[in-house]
Amino acid sequence: MQDQTIPRRAVVTSAATAFTTSLFTGRVKGANDRIAVGYIGLGAMGSGNLSISMKVPDIQPVAICDVYQPHLERAEASARKGGFQPKSVKDFREVIADKSIDAICVSTPDHWHAYMAVEGCKAGKDVYVEKPACVYVDEGPKMVEAARKYNRVVQAGTMQRSGGYFLKASELVHSGILGDVTFAHAWQAGLSKEAGWGNPPDGADIPLGLDWDMWLGPAPKVPFNANRWGVKTATFPTFRYFWDYAGGAMTDWGVHLIDPIHQCFDEVMPNAVVALGDKYYVKDDVQTPDTMLATFHYRKFLASYESRTCNPMPMFHNAGAATSVHGTEATLIVNRGGCWLVPNRGSKVAEQTFENDNAMRDMNLPHWKNFVECIRTRKKPISDIETCVRSSTVCILGNLAMRFKSRLDWDEQNWTVAQDAVKPHLKSHYRAPWKLEV
Repeated sequence: MQDQTIPRRAVVTSAATAFTTSLFTGRVKGANDRIAVGYIGLGAMGSGNLSISMKVPDIQPVAICDVYQPHLERAEASARKGGFQPKSVKDFREVIADKSIDAICVSTPDHWHAYMAVEGCKAGKDVYVEKPACVYVDEGPKMVEAARKYNRVVQAGTMQRSGGYFLKASELVHSGILGDVTFAHAWQAGLSKEAGWGNPPDGADIPLGLDWDMWLGPAPKVPFNANRWGVKTATFPTFRYFWDYAGGAMTDWGVHLIDPIHQCFDEVMPNAVVALGDKYYVKDDVQTPDTMLATFHYRKFLASYESRTCNPMPMFHNAGAATSVHGTEATLIVNRGGCWLVPNRGSKVAEQTFENDNAMRDMNLPHWKNFVECIRTRKKPISDIETCVRSSTVCILGNLAMRFKSRLDWDEQNWTVAQDAVKPHLKSHYRAPWKLEV
């Protein structure tokens, strides 16, 4: 395998050591102390995180927070079923200010991730924050800086890193068995309805029990729209398909699919990004594309990302979503269902298949156990915030290259792009009174 390592460099002057220092030593909880956790955001991901973490004996859910009352009530019922009775609040600042809480879990819409993670670190709490790490490029280094400055364990929700199939994939690539690698591919495919999520009107009545202004938070103030909010009984939240709050499939699925490439190649960043995409088929009011192709120029290889929501035809091994790494000796394919090493014709490499293994398939519970272990030992977690910031930033750059029809040349030393016209769009613009300050 070719050497893919790129030297780590300072990201921004104010966070010059953020991406270069090892984790700290700090307060270590005793082995018999349960870790008091507050959960902020109890929608689809938050409910899942609450349910999974309650299976970890070391965790004590002590607070739950959501701006939507039905979510709180659902979480209360789930916690009671698990044998816990956490307090319920609607303002996340109460959770962060509570000195009895050791750690917070941030499972809010994406536009809140950076702010809440940074504020949690400032309050002396360890943090589990969902992916993508951020919505704007400039938020990422501040999240890393906060983790280092305040000596916090910050685990990102890229839970595949704790899954056996993905660990095996990284092991195989690092072993050099694939030969020289010059190409990697990430894809997801599905079939959407032409009507998509529909076209609900702006200015409709705000649902009972929802604090819409707090839900928007640092995002621009806009009239309520059911798709912008995106909480529906039978669908995954649709807020992720609006630029104010997220980055569509690119930062939803794309982070999970590109992150394994980074895990296999020691967290490298691309030198350049180009991308095209559009809404060719779906006729709803969401903003992000239904079809997209992005290409990332890394120092030693090209990587492509394909998002296809109008045709469900799978690729290798019947995989509707997966990541593949292509070398001169073999190709590796990995997803949540397995890991496959496929030799090239004439190669002496032996085929290897890893699938139907419940222990290797499990990701979420090992991920939470790793978070707890690192809270106790003060070691870096397997999805340390820096790794997720890198994978998230690559996806954000893909979206920006598409939206502004521009090749983007990445300047890692200054954590920016060479194209002046796009530079302003790397920066977050928080609505008052919210400010992202480390």
